Amino acid sequence: MGLLNRKKKQKNSMFLYSEEALNQYEEYIMEQFGEYESVFHELVSLDIHLDILIIPPTEEHNYYQLITMGMGAYSMNTPRELKDQELERAELVLCLPPTWNIQSSKEEDYWPIRQLKSIARLPIYNDTWLGYGHTISSDEDNNPYASDTKFCSMLLVDVNKDRDLRIDGMGKINFYQLFPLYKEELEYKFHHDADSLLERFDEEALSGVIDNQRKNFGIE
Repeated sequence: MGLLNRKKKQKNSMFLYSEEALNQYEEYIMEQFGEYESVFHELVSLDIHLDILIIPPTEEHNYYQLITMGMGAYSMNTPRELKDQELERAELVLCLPPTWNIQSSKEEDYWPIRQLKSIARLPIYNDTWLGYGHTISSDEDNNPYASDTKFCSMLLVDVNKDRDLRIDGMGKINFYQLFPLYKEELEYKFHHDADSLLERFDEEALSGVIDNQRKNFGIE
């Protein structure tokens, strides 16, 4: 499909999971991540219907897990040479500490959720794709997301689970965790690569649970 045809399709189409696919998706989430307690429902949808499932902290995982549901209904425009890797469909995961006020609309609390929502639609708006090692900045100047954090970009990392999610008629759904970065870490990644950057992180930081006060591993 040519670029103009893809853009026309994006503008005029809704990309939705079928009821059967949604059931299969929810079953997978509960098996692999845990039972979700609530959902941030999207009220108005123009392209995909994007809900965010909220899995509360548990003894085993003492943090919130926020998982998109709807991004994977859209088949991303992956490079031809990667077609055999089944990277066209993706959903996002983001982890927040148990003390985070996830119901707050203050930007200091809401920015992680805003990032989930905006990044999930980026492949549609830009006719592109997202996968492991990709970074998405807050803006052209890499300004911090909010007044109480210096994080300014997100790195996509793989979520390793027991088995892939394959939805009948759609294929594989890949899950990527949003991993917040400081400006110096983003620059280090650009000069090296994602693997080299992650090798600098300690075990606690590698959990990906957002901590506005964590060490900056991009500083030599």
